[in-house]
Amino acid sequence: MLASQRQELILALVQRHGTVRLADLAERMGVTAVTVRRDVTALADRGLVQRVHGGITRPHRPNRTPTAPRPALGGATGRTLVGMVVPSVEYYWPHVVQGAQAAVASAGSRLVMRVSSYDPTEDRRQISALVDHGVRVVLAAPVVHGDAGLDLLRWLGSLPVPVVLMERLPPPELSTLALDAATTAHALGAGLGVRHLTALGHRAVALVTSRTSPTSTALRAGWAATTAELGLPHDTDLDIEVPSYGTPGWPPVYDEVLLHCAERGVRAMLVHADREAIGMVERARDLGIDVPGRLAVVSYDDEVAAASDPPLTAVRPQKHRLGQLAVELALGRAAEGDRRPVHRVQLWPTLEVRESCGAAAPASEL
Repeated sequence: MLASQRQELILALVQRHGTVRLADLAERMGVTAVTVRRDVTALADRGLVQRVHGGITRPHRPNRTPTAPRPALGGATGRTLVGMVVPSVEYYWPHVVQGAQAAVASAGSRLVMRVSSYDPTEDRRQISALVDHGVRVVLAAPVVHGDAGLDLLRWLGSLPVPVVLMERLPPPELSTLALDAATTAHALGAGLGVRHLTALGHRAVALVTSRTSPTSTALRAGWAATTAELGLPHDTDLDIEVPSYGTPGWPPVYDEVLLHCAERGVRAMLVHADREAIGMVERARDLGIDVPGRLAVVSYDDEVAAASDPPLTAVRPQKHRLGQLAVELALGRAAEGDRRPVHRVQLWPTLEVRESCGAAAPASEL
């Protein structure tokens, strides 16, 4: 049989019987268990079947009544144990964790957090440990790209407890994966920064991003779309990657960026993140480039932007609220089960206007 013929047969059997065991499929078609699993994965990724333990079933199951809460640690009852796995506790994620802690405490529940360091194998290990630990819901920001990421997402979709993704969405290959998600509209946030600078009269805005940030891809997409929409230059030499502030060799690279923008007549830039924006202002001062007199700077982050000299106008992702939202989605899923539709909620960043942009672009640029 060709793969397409096997998959048609699998679909027909599922429609006829409702649930089919993988071992029975392998025996009926005379193929290995590996071949069956490959066919089932292809069908499940397209939303045509749903995996269950040892087999598959139709994708739309009857609504289930939510189960009673498990006891929390220490024998206490009535408290939902919420598991959370984040990729880092040094940047971006601390505010998300704090928001989740606040929401969990308000619900009379308990949060248990683990760190996975952007490693899909570690994601799975830590989440497995939390499920074994007795959590009723899982909040996770897993790796979602590549073969390892796809396998991890498939596994998350098969867990016996609800999973809510944070700042992650399944890629197009798993478009029907029924996982709730809370994300930030980073591309829109980049557009807010560009539009603010344009409203001040600037007719070119450079984008400067850290090479180490996973947010840079979305910011680049938002910057390119907005500059194109507004008729601003968006050629590649205004889309600039720099090393993280404070890493070896950063000053000359930042100097080169500033001089390049000056040569191009570009007097506005959107910089991700705060530390890189602060470093850019520091190097501009040493080069005699006044901020905001000769260069307007908007930071994307707003962790420490207000403490810069001058205070930085910044686009602020709502990280604390994101953590709260993820908990609300998870507890809602735990309470309602399959009766609840899949939620994909996106938060907009906000623009905090301070002194690093000036009142308007220089007259020569208007």
